[in-house]
Amino acid sequence: MLLIVLRCLYFIVCAGATATFVSQGAPRIEIGPLVIGNELVLFGIFMLLSQVVTIVDILLPRKRIEVISSIYFGLLVGVLLSYLLIQALSPVIEGSPHRNTVVMLTALILPYFCISLLLQTKDDFRFVIPYIEFVRELKGGRPMVIDSSALIDGRISDMAETNILDTQLVVPQFVLQEVQDIADSRDKNRRSRGRRGLDMLSKLQNNPKMDVRMHEARKSDYKGLPVDQCLVALAKQLGGRIMTNDFNLNKVAGVQGIDVVNLNDIANALKPRYLPGERLHIKILKEGESQGQGVGYLDDGTMVVCEQTSHLVGNDIDVIVTSVLQSSAGRMMFGRQVNNSDRS
Repeated sequence: MLLIVLRCLYFIVCAGATATFVSQGAPRIEIGPLVIGNELVLFGIFMLLSQVVTIVDILLPRKRIEVISSIYFGLLVGVLLSYLLIQALSPVIEGSPHRNTVVMLTALILPYFCISLLLQTKDDFRFVIPYIEFVRELKGGRPMVIDSSALIDGRISDMAETNILDTQLVVPQFVLQEVQDIADSRDKNRRSRGRRGLDMLSKLQNNPKMDVRMHEARKSDYKGLPVDQCLVALAKQLGGRIMTNDFNLNKVAGVQGIDVVNLNDIANALKPRYLPGERLHIKILKEGESQGQGVGYLDDGTMVVCEQTSHLVGNDIDVIVTSVLQSSAGRMMFGRQVNNSDRS
């Protein structure tokens, strides 16, 4: 919206400046035998020249808006560059009938170009003054780039409700496109997962305590890299982290020095700790892979494998924990049924 307003204001300023310039006696344009002296035609030509930069700007789609600093510094730099360029060209254009034309176009185009450049690169641009550095402000810590698997998982919305997330969440355009493609799938299960991801994103955006930003980064901007590599490249660019529950992405990002927040690791860290020797009460739901094993689950979904209980499927039993296996994929516990000697 800000760039649209800027373009409209630029067009109005160009129209006013060009009309004043032409009405005060603009020099005729001579192209070989063709001589253009009509004021209306000259107005159209000069307006077309001034709007070429707007057309180029529209064709370059990556636009991110900062209100005060980008416009202010862009205008100052643009005016300064215009003045310096005009001074440098003075020996060449002095006495030329086109001098006023060059001055007018330079004074219009360079400020606009500088403002547009700063608006589009505000996240990476830093104004450095000796001992003082003005950088973009972020809510909380480093920004967190959200993977499609984290959105589809849904637990990120529950985390947001606990007020534990105090950092900016960045959702790249290519991740949103990936979730939307899944939501449009013909497969019913994929379609429901994709729609859940879109619902989770909507809940995050509607949460007044969360700072969610859509990043205008498309997959084509990263020269055909896979989505995982695009996420890593964007996290490096923003100096942020990645939130996911994708095991492979976790490994890829870790190898390249990017911090990863894995939802499975968070869930496992918050599960109650059981040590060997502690007792549990579970229901045997099915037989295990090995002969004689029975499998049950705790309330948090942790799998409990109990030896010599395959014949007790459907029964509630007391189990003594013998060992615990922990990984990013989840937690698994092994145990044996409590016998009479244990009760005594």
